[in-house]
Amino acid sequence: MTPAPLRIFVDADACPVKDEVYKVAARYGLKTFVVSNSFMMVPRSAMIEQVVVDSGPDIADDWIAERIAPGDIAVTNDIPLAERVLQAGGAAITPSGRPFTHDSIGSAIAQRALMEQLRSTGEITGGPKPFDRNDRSRFLQALDEAVQREKRRKR
Repeated sequence: MTPAPLRIFVDADACPVKDEVYKVAARYGLKTFVVSNSFMMVPRSAMIEQVVVDSGPDIADDWIAERIAPGDIAVTNDIPLAERVLQAGGAAITPSGRPFTHDSIGSAIAQRALMEQLRSTGEITGGPKPFDRNDRSRFLQALDEAVQREKRRKR
C-alpha cells in the first residue's frame, strides 16, 4: 500500500511566511492548506487550497488538528495546536523556523502558561521580537529539512 502524500497545513491568520511555504511546497509538489478566519489571497494552484473557517477561538486550529496525519507538517506559532499536531504524528514548525518536538513541547506549554499567569497579574511582558530576514531564512531551512525528514519517514 502506498503511503498518503505529505501535506502542509498553514495556520495562516498571522503567518508571515506563507510565500516561503508556497515556494517549498511547489518545489516538492506538496498539497498545502492555508487555513484562516478570513479570506486572503493565495496563489492560484491546484496544490494550494484556501480554507476559510468561522471566526472564533481555536476554530482554525481545530480544523487543522482534525485533519493532520502522520508525516504532515503544520506551520504555526500556536503551542497547543503544535502539541496536537505532534500527538497526531505530524511535524510542527514556527514561522521563525523553530521546530516543536516531543522533547520541547512540554517546556513550551509550561512557558506559555507562565507568561499567561504573569499577564493576568498585570505584568508587562512585552511581545515577541520583530520578525526579520534571519527568521525567514531559518524557516526556509527548517521547512525544507522537515519535508526531507518526513519524506524519508513515509518510505
